[in-house]
Amino acid sequence: MALSISSIATLTLTRFSSSSFNRISKRFSSRAPTNTHNRPQMSSSSSSPTEPKQSEKISAPYGSWKSQITADVVSGASKRLGGTAVDSLGRLIWLESRPSESGRAVLVREPDRPEGEPVDITPKDYAVRTLAQEYGGGAFSVSGDTLIFSNYKDQRLYKQSLSSNDSSPVPLTPDYGGPVVSYADGVFDARFNRFVTVQEDRRQSSTNSTTTIVTVGLDGKDIREPKVLVGGTDFYAFPRLDSKGERLAWIEWCHPNMPWDQAQLWVGYISESGEVHKRICVTGSDPTIKESPIEPKWSSKGELFFITDRQSGYWNLYKWVESNNEVLSVYSLDAEFSKPLWVFGINSYEFIQSHEQKNVIACSYRQNGRSYLGILDDAQGSPSLLNIPFTDIDNITLGINCLYVEGASEVDPLSVAKVTLDEDKSKAVDFKIIWSSSPDCLKYKSYFSLPELIEFPTEVPGQTAFAYFYPPSNPNYQATHDEKPPLLLKSHGGPTAESRGILNLSVQYWTSRGWAYVDVNYGGSTGYGREYRERLLKKWGIVDVDDCCSCAKYLVGSGKADGERLCITGGSAGGYTTLAALAFRDTFKAGASLYGVADLNMLRAETHKFESHYIDNLVGSEKDYYDRSPINFADKFSCPIILFQGLEDKVVPPDQARKIYEALKEKGLPVAHVEYEGEQHGFRKAENIKFTLEQQMVFFARLVGRFKVADEINPIKIDNFD
Repeated sequence: MALSISSIATLTLTRFSSSSFNRISKRFSSRAPTNTHNRPQMSSSSSSPTEPKQSEKISAPYGSWKSQITADVVSGASKRLGGTAVDSLGRLIWLESRPSESGRAVLVREPDRPEGEPVDITPKDYAVRTLAQEYGGGAFSVSGDTLIFSNYKDQRLYKQSLSSNDSSPVPLTPDYGGPVVSYADGVFDARFNRFVTVQEDRRQSSTNSTTTIVTVGLDGKDIREPKVLVGGTDFYAFPRLDSKGERLAWIEWCHPNMPWDQAQLWVGYISESGEVHKRICVTGSDPTIKESPIEPKWSSKGELFFITDRQSGYWNLYKWVESNNEVLSVYSLDAEFSKPLWVFGINSYEFIQSHEQKNVIACSYRQNGRSYLGILDDAQGSPSLLNIPFTDIDNITLGINCLYVEGASEVDPLSVAKVTLDEDKSKAVDFKIIWSSSPDCLKYKSYFSLPELIEFPTEVPGQTAFAYFYPPSNPNYQATHDEKPPLLLKSHGGPTAESRGILNLSVQYWTSRGWAYVDVNYGGSTGYGREYRERLLKKWGIVDVDDCCSCAKYLVGSGKADGERLCITGGSAGGYTTLAALAFRDTFKAGASLYGVADLNMLRAETHKFESHYIDNLVGSEKDYYDRSPINFADKFSCPIILFQGLEDKVVPPDQARKIYEALKEKGLPVAHVEYEGEQHGFRKAENIKFTLEQQMVFFARLVGRFKVADEINPIKIDNFD
């Protein structure tokens, strides 16, 4: 449900006391929608405030401000990044998903000359995306001038030459008559001229697929069934070969665990015939040690490094001493050097230089709500931090005398930057943005609301949680006298995920119109260690809901929001938290659920294999499944709700939204329901992203806002209201 990836009994809510809050804050530098139930009925009666002159500000109610950050701007700036690589000439290759092309994902190469234009590598009849484990990731690999990629339509692997612009992709895997076998996270095996990759086979069952590590021949002349190299358990990830092709490392885990709960790191030895003939469990087999290893990687000297949370509960860097099968800490810090394995292909560190006695490693980590990029000498054991503008970092790719860093900041949208290092590989001497999800966004900089990291107390005495708060911000408007802004609280998906304080134009869409916005990292979120992450075990629908309510009340008590205009939104698992908060609490006055969960038992019965046991750890007993499902307590809902759903969603099937819609409609509450053809879990088409954003805005404005929106939006019909 990343449940990006990505339910309660009646509970007593401890009364809020603003004096008990201890807060810390920190500024960072840094096809049309198918509405199956309702069609647009009327033009909004909203009047558009006159744009003021640049030298003055207009006093107008919060929420009514006019902004240049329109829904068209937001939907057009919603390109996604699916990974990076470097070709034989050191040119960056990236995978971008384009809302303007219905979410089609295309591989692009940076220009040969600085004044040139990026070049699309992917032919127009193809799209690069894998459906492995539903969330995908690791959909392509590059070695020299050879590209291997997963094609979205048929899920077959294709080989393509990067040295010829006229090269057509050549299929490597069989045609099964449909997208029933997927591949991800592959690496080249030069020793046997093959590709080693994770395979998910759904031919026998779409909900109980078979996952293995397989080999695929690269000659392209004779397409054969992939050969199983490693199999027998439920899940695999990160197959990684040493430089000689003699040892293969991988991560594996089995039900009921998720990879961040408990996993194992294995090494297999490759025989002369290309088989794995001996295996060693490096870490994760000791039942007394709770750990989740991730990101194994071989150095040029043949040493195996990896990240795990075995000691402190934080994902830190370790290495394996093969001679005595010992695990040693490379560097220990109360910070996260990796993240949950929702998608394949995570790459948080790279070896940038090797000497006879040491390895030099570029790595990133998160601590106290921000990311850092450093150079770690494993012989000395302490990193040198690089001074770059990004305060949020995802993946790192090694270039020629440089690093390509995926990152963002409070004023930089998701981007890829080229970071050039000095001769000692200890300092950044140049920083250049190569790709941006929204290259034109700086023209709206005067509207930007900067995130403030807040820490607030939870329902558990002495315990705190975290959020990013964005105050209303518009250079042309100011609030009317003594008015407090309406607040939109975002509950992120996952629920094992993390909200980050970076530039997101969908957030700025709200704040530039006079809304306050808060993005909550409730207990169970990542970025704060295992103990924080495990607050949600057996308590999903309780801890997350309590924390969201506590955060909203804190902001009201701090004078930052209007307590009578509190709204909540969320997608997937965040949609579940939204529905649960609206069913079992009275904090919020309206909500929006995007492909959210309403029935936990239905989710458990219908979801895909990867998450089929996930919620067992999050919920608990059969009684808990019933008591925490909002659909079973429609009588407890007391405020308006709007629901958005993709009709091809296999993570949270459409019946979830339909059931909650029918229940609320029958109860007599104002409710609206929108379904999108061709959308899966999360919306990728620009027109649907735009429609969802605008309809949330006008829904909240009409029902709880006490203001008229400045935009011309045709609101859909709201049952029990219009």
